[in-house]
This record gives sequence, C-alpha cells and structure tokens, in this order.
Amino acid sequence: MDTIYSWATYAFDPLHHFWEKDTTQRAVAGILIVVFILGLCTIELKRQGIITGHIASLIPTSHYMAINLAFTLVLILEVVSLIFTLPCSISKAVGKQFEILALILLRSAFKALADFPEPITITGHEKELWILLADGGGAIAIFALLGVYTLLRRHLDETIKGGERLFKFVAAKKIVALVMLVIFVGMGIQNGLLFINGYKTFHFFQSFYTVLIFSDIMLVLIAQRFLPEFRAVFRNSGFALATLLIRLALTAPPYYNVLIGIGSAVFACLLTLVYNVFYSSSSRYVRIKKT
Repeated sequence: MDTIYSWATYAFDPLHHFWEKDTTQRAVAGILIVVFILGLCTIELKRQGIITGHIASLIPTSHYMAINLAFTLVLILEVVSLIFTLPCSISKAVGKQFEILALILLRSAFKALADFPEPITITGHEKELWILLADGGGAIAIFALLGVYTLLRRHLDETIKGGERLFKFVAAKKIVALVMLVIFVGMGIQNGLLFINGYKTFHFFQSFYTVLIFSDIMLVLIAQRFLPEFRAVFRNSGFALATLLIRLALTAPPYYNVLIGIGSAVFACLLTLVYNVFYSSSSRYVRIKKT
C-alpha cells in the first residue's frame, strides 16, 4: 500500500505544479482570448454565408454564443483546478466548488443573451431578462457568502498533524484526484467526438458534477479512516451534503437553481461556524469540557 501512496504522490505532484505555474496560467489565458475572437469571427462568417454545409450546422448564429463559449472554457479550467484541490482539506475543496457554482450562474446569465436579438432589446424578452437578473444576483450572493465562508474556515483546525499518517491521508486523496482527472478528460473527449460527428451531446458539467458526488463520498470515507472522531466525521459529511446541494442547483430550473445554490452556501457557512464555536480545538467550550 505504501508503494501505491508513493506512486500517487509522484504522479500527482508534477501535474499539479505544472498546472499552477504562472507560465501555464498565462498561456491558458492567452488561449481563451484567441478562442473568443475566433468564435466571434466564425459566427460572423456563417452569418455572411461564407461557411456552409455540415460545418455551418454546428455553428450558432448569435454572436452572444461566443461569450458562452468563453465562459465554458473558463469553467473547464476551474473544474481542473477543483480536481487538483481535492487532496487539500475538504473545506478548501468545498470553497472551490462554490467558486465554480458562482461562475456557472454567471455563465447561465450570459447564456440567456442568446435568446436576445441583435442589436439587443428587451422587448418581448422579459422572461429571459428576469432569468438573467436572477442568475446574476445569485452569483453575487454566492460570491459574498464565499467571502464569509473563507473567513470562517480560517479557524478550522487540522486534526492530523505532520508525519507518515498525514502523508498517507493526502496520498489517498491524490489517488481519488487522479482518477477524477482521467474521468474528466475521458468525458471531455467523448462529448467532443459526439459534437464533431453530429450526435447529441450530454450536459458535460452536470454529468461530471454527478460523478463528483461519488468522489465526495469516497473522500469522506477516506477521512473517516484517518479521522474517526465524531466531530471530524460530522463536519466532513456535512461538507459532502453541501456539495450535493450544489449538484442539485446545477440541474434545477431557473430561480430554483439560485435558491438551492444560496442555500448550500448558507449551510456550509453555518456548519463551519458551529464547528468553530463548539468543536474546534481553539474553542473556549472545548477548553471548558477538558477542565
């Protein structure tokens, strides 16, 4: 088993380092700009009748879809960052997922622009306008709650200190992260092939977030093996429930998705607050129990 832990560490750490490098992040940002410009140009070429045939059927006619494409790529990058965050504390991974949820709501708001005419006008599109406002407002609310959550989680204590036990715990989570990275790439390739061949594609983010539900449960079980204390089990299970609510928000209809998303962020904040007040090692209530 120690060999597997070592292998996972040697495989994961270089990938993580490469992804987090400034040069990689700058290169990715440059690619996003190029893709956005190419998207606008390609849509315009179709509108002018220059691109025809089967390829034209794959290209949208609204320039606003180029914005949706750009935000989709941003989400893909954020999901990759989430996968590399999984070996960190569960609370940090939850915070990353709230970042993604906020971006998904913003993407949904921009996606509603595709139903608007060019030049843009709201006449006859009041329903889409309300959806846009709801998604945008929900993204801001989750962005604010994420700030509260970030402040609260600073006081979360690490139950496992340094040593061989911590190395095995982190290595076990790195195995889960590597498996999720392979699944993510495989699903992306499959969806891309379906799109190129003209078949109906599946909802990529919703499908992958469904897979993440099982990875969250696996991380909770791994944590319970190394952290069998009740307070740690309850905290980690509560964070898993918060991520489940995030998944439900992604599949919910307009307006409900915002309410469920905000509810999941509030739940995570309350869970963290209660843990800090009553169960953290720095809590005065814990000190009273010990005395």
